[in-house]
This record gives sequence, C-alpha cells and structure tokens, in this order.
Amino acid sequence: MSKKKFRKNFKSPARPEDLSGQVRAKKHLGQHFLNDESIAEKIADTLALSGYKYVLEIGPGMGVLTKFLLKKDTEVHVVEIDTESVEYLNANYLQLHGRIHEQDFLKYDFTQVFGKEPFAITGNFPYNISTQIVFKMLAMRDQIPEFSGMFQKEVAKRICEKEGSKAYGILSVLTQAFYDAKYLFTVPPTVFNPPPKVDSGVLRLTRKENYDLPCNEALFFRVVKMAFQQRRKTLRNSLKSLNLPDSLREDTIFGKRPEQLSTQDFISLTLNIEPYALSN
Repeated sequence: MSKKKFRKNFKSPARPEDLSGQVRAKKHLGQHFLNDESIAEKIADTLALSGYKYVLEIGPGMGVLTKFLLKKDTEVHVVEIDTESVEYLNANYLQLHGRIHEQDFLKYDFTQVFGKEPFAITGNFPYNISTQIVFKMLAMRDQIPEFSGMFQKEVAKRICEKEGSKAYGILSVLTQAFYDAKYLFTVPPTVFNPPPKVDSGVLRLTRKENYDLPCNEALFFRVVKMAFQQRRKTLRNSLKSLNLPDSLREDTIFGKRPEQLSTQDFISLTLNIEPYALSN
C-alpha cells in the first residue's frame, strides 16, 4: 500500500474528548443522556450541601451533571453500572479516580464507601428503576439528609403530591413521612439523547428534623401499602384482613379512602391499630 493511500485510510486513536460517540444510551438500562448543561447546572444547585461532605451521583453517564458537582465544596462519588460510561469517566474526569464505583446502586452496600458518614444523593435517574431508588434511599435515610434529581415527571409529581389527588399514593406517603418533598421544575424531552417520550421533573427531598416515626414502622408501611393496593375501597374494607375489632372500625377514618388521608393521618391510624394488629 502506498504511503498516500495509507494516510487516507488510517484513523488515529480516539482522544479522550472524542469518546462521547462511543457511549451509547442503552435501552435496557433506561439511559437518556442529558445534553443541556444549563439544566445540569440547575440540578447541581438543588443541593444545599449542608451537614455532610459527600455527594453520590447515580448514573452519571458522560458526566454532564458530574462536571458541575465537582465545582462544589464537596467530595463527589459516582455509581455507574454501564462499563462504557465508566471508561469515559475514567478518561475524562481524572479527579474522580478512586471515586467511580462500577456497581448496581440497588444492590451495593454503600457503608463500604462512606462508613456511617452522611451523604447526599443526586442524579438523572434511569426511569426503569427510579421508584426502587427512592425505596432504597428511604431504607438508608439515617445517612441521607438530602436527595435531589430528575425522574419521569409523573413519578416526581407523585412523590411530592399531597392528599386529595389521584396521583397521591404509597410513594407519596412513605417518602413524606421522613422527608419534606418539593417539586422544582419540569424538563422537556428535547434536551436528552435519545429523547424520552415524556417530560421529566426535578425534585428535592430534605430530611425532616425529627424523622423517627412515633408508631411501629413496619406496621405503618404495611397499612399504607394495604390501603393503596385497594385505593377505591374505604379503609374499613381494605384493612379488613387485620381483623380489627368493630368498635375501632366504627371510627370515621375507616369510612375514608386512602387518598383522603395525610401522612400524619396514616401515622395516627397506625398508632390506633397497633394494640390489635401487633397481637394478631
């Protein structure tokens, strides 16, 4: 082959800044890469960064949000299951070396990273596991004073919804039992690659100063889930399997449907049920 023809056919190795084309959004991982830096900066600014020194970003992808988190006065860690994204981050974000955890967030024990130290969570969360992310966060709430990020708009609204709405449900009650929830802003599909079919929504959860429940926690979770699994029925019917005495079931609260009860109402209900349900 002539030198001229060789030069024409030869492609130089990709430089780190050229790797973006090699990170493909994977449908099975629920990936939609945010490509609007102004929105990424707004998400980074949702964290108050008070009372903790660590931030964990879930699913950083190619680091559009990570870039702005790294400018904050905090130690940023990222958890990413996608090997291509991990390779890209290692090549382009040298300050993250040693803080990129190639793990499944839902399965990994983060006490191996943070011990018992508090940390915040943020991210552009994969739609297909976003609800599971919230439930794991709730299980780790003793260590997580603050949580923010982007969900499918419908899910973000549901988390922040108050009683009286059709969107109000299990996720709303359980989250708001421990955190103050605020819906911040809506993000259109056009700023993602590939664009999702729905709008996205950004929220912030701030742990309550006193987040210990005054009732039995396991029973509280059970009552909330039982009530909303039959949300068209009154509590008198949906909680029937608890075998509560008729005298208790005559209380007016049992004539209500679950979406009519506030988080505090569910706590009060659980307290009233405890003497009977825990002895069954």
